[in-house]
Amino acid sequence: MVSAQTEHTPRCAGSPDQPVPEQPSLPALALPRPSSYRPSSYRAPDRFYGWHIVVYATIALAATAPGQTAAVSIFIDPMIAELGISRSAISTAYLIGTLTGAAAIPWVGRALDRFGIRRTMAAIGAVFGTVLIGLAAVSEIVGLTVGFAGIRLAGQGALGLTATSAAALWFTRRRGFATGIVSAIGALGISLTPVALEGFVASQGWRTAWLVEGVLIWAIVVPIALLGMRDRPADLGQLPDGDTARDDGTRQSAEWGAGRAEAARTPYFWVIAAGVAACGLLSTGVNFHQISLLGERGLTPTEAAGNFVWQTIAMLLVTLATGALADRVRPRWLITVMMVMLAVGLVWGTRISPGISAMLFGALLGGAGGGMRVLEATTFPRYFGTAQLGAIRGLVVAVSVGSTAFGPLLFALVHQVAGSYSAVLLWTAPIPLIIAVAALVIAPPQLNAALGDVRRERSPSGESPDESSTSRHAP
Repeated sequence: MVSAQTEHTPRCAGSPDQPVPEQPSLPALALPRPSSYRPSSYRAPDRFYGWHIVVYATIALAATAPGQTAAVSIFIDPMIAELGISRSAISTAYLIGTLTGAAAIPWVGRALDRFGIRRTMAAIGAVFGTVLIGLAAVSEIVGLTVGFAGIRLAGQGALGLTATSAAALWFTRRRGFATGIVSAIGALGISLTPVALEGFVASQGWRTAWLVEGVLIWAIVVPIALLGMRDRPADLGQLPDGDTARDDGTRQSAEWGAGRAEAARTPYFWVIAAGVAACGLLSTGVNFHQISLLGERGLTPTEAAGNFVWQTIAMLLVTLATGALADRVRPRWLITVMMVMLAVGLVWGTRISPGISAMLFGALLGGAGGGMRVLEATTFPRYFGTAQLGAIRGLVVAVSVGSTAFGPLLFALVHQVAGSYSAVLLWTAPIPLIIAVAALVIAPPQLNAALGDVRRERSPSGESPDESSTSRHAP
């Protein structure tokens, strides 16, 4: 889909006298009207503001930590002891909460397109902080389930979606690099949070910890959103990547794109969604049972817990590298590499022993997950544009968050039946391999090419920012 910015009749590339045949799958799109259409609302800075957005988005992504499984796990045992509920009951509450939160994320994506990054992030921060404070007062399983739904929706899903989308909207040629920085450093903050949180919960109690987390979210996320974030470069009279106007005074518009329905009808959309979901399902399953799983291979609980460090280091390095490569290399090759890494890591998990082999296991899993998250954030705007990026990515984030709800249960059930984790690791290893093959054989969509003729009406050279940055590398 594309917004018709002019009244000219679209022409086929190379055939200027022939009108383009009607394409019912790509009807004209009335672009969402965020505050980016009011460039006079803010004072234009002297330099490109996109790198400020990267900093703010990184902080916002790190602030999703209270809604991530690693941080929530610190609260589980103290809450079980004080509330008098069973482990199965609290696990079920977490499952229901995660699925409920995932189901609502697509609506957050649509709100992102309609209201823009700034207002959406501020609202998410306010809701996220409120739910965290509410968890400090929970006294029974129903309230706990509602609280889990709130933090999984606002924290892991909505705030993360908004933070990574911000970089995609401000960059085109360097989108992968910018998104890689946000994802890598933000994820590092998420990984370090449980370390600090464990000591605080032990000394101050879990209720105080929930309360402090909520206040911090209010104090950090809401001000960043309202005072620092800007929806798009047009807010400040700028262009993506800090580009300047053409010599003839015209500007290229990056706000083209397909809608969610058009994107979801392309097989490649589901290849990316499947890759993200596979990482969520399998990595969460391994991490949730990591102490027990690595214990079967001879690692002590301390050694097993230390494996998270290698996952984090690999995630950081692979995320940065993938972000830089995403601007230059075809996504299908990078997706294939990440899926092969995940499959090898799962199989390797059946053979590891204390030492270097265990470190490699953590590195493979962490690297695959980090790299795939960057590819999801950069590939969708590359092939589907940014006009409805929130709606498109919101659907995939919902699938990703939902998949994390089933990973721990899948690993537990297979372990109960087979008597070891080796069985579930081997049985699930083909999943990423199938996705890797699909990434190679399924052609990426050509919606950007189909929409390019309308964009040529706006630009003498016939290029758009998205087209110029991808045409050299597109399959």
